[in-house]
Amino acid sequence: MNDILKIADQNLESRLFIGTGKFPSKKIIKDVLETSGASVVTVALRRVDQDSEDENILDYIPKSCLLMPNTSGARNAEEAIRIARLSKAVGCGNWIKIEIISDNKYLLPDNFETIKATEILSKEGFVVLPYMSPDLMAAKRLVDAGAKAVMPLGAPIGSNRGLKTKELVRIMVNEINIPVIVDAGIGSPTQAAECMELGCDAVLVNTAVAIAEDPVSMARAFKLAVQAGRLGYLSGLGSTGSEASASSPLTGFLREEEKV
Repeated sequence: MNDILKIADQNLESRLFIGTGKFPSKKIIKDVLETSGASVVTVALRRVDQDSEDENILDYIPKSCLLMPNTSGARNAEEAIRIARLSKAVGCGNWIKIEIISDNKYLLPDNFETIKATEILSKEGFVVLPYMSPDLMAAKRLVDAGAKAVMPLGAPIGSNRGLKTKELVRIMVNEINIPVIVDAGIGSPTQAAECMELGCDAVLVNTAVAIAEDPVSMARAFKLAVQAGRLGYLSGLGSTGSEASASSPLTGFLREEEKV
């Protein structure tokens, strides 16, 4: 089945995106990324140290992965734009995940500031993928601002609570004509499969893999879950109902024999 995810001018074979925070060591990141088969990896620019020979996280990212720096730490559009420009200047490419958070308790994204940053960076030639609270009107404004995909949260960052925003994400999947990638909150392969069965185009996972007892094995589990969920969606899931529906006829057979 030819099922390639296209974002901007990139054809992506994997619909699993991986984040690089919280891992017990940088060395394990390479094994995780290779095992997951992820096409896109996101890195907080503040963790990139180009001057270090031993601890530059970019050295642990396979060449097959597309690098998508994020603006983690930005509290408004101005700071996100500054980080994005710095990222490009140090050679991290023109893909950028806009992440603007001023709420320190729930770490929820600021959609208003995100729209402003997306509009400016898109005009500068960046491929912008904004992290956002799932809101249809905000998503439409991000599309108008030039976003190449939108990344609604499933639950607060690092909570592993799953797709708590399911109905809002479902509306976005149905109404937005650019890829919808669930980001944040996905804590198990089952939850990743649920996103894909819903019709989402991809999922981004970090904490669930990074804090697993065996991160490499967990990366493989997520890879298979995303593939299974996508295949289920493409195969056409059956409708649900509140009453039983027999899979075989309930009339005839033994009762017909009793009449004879």
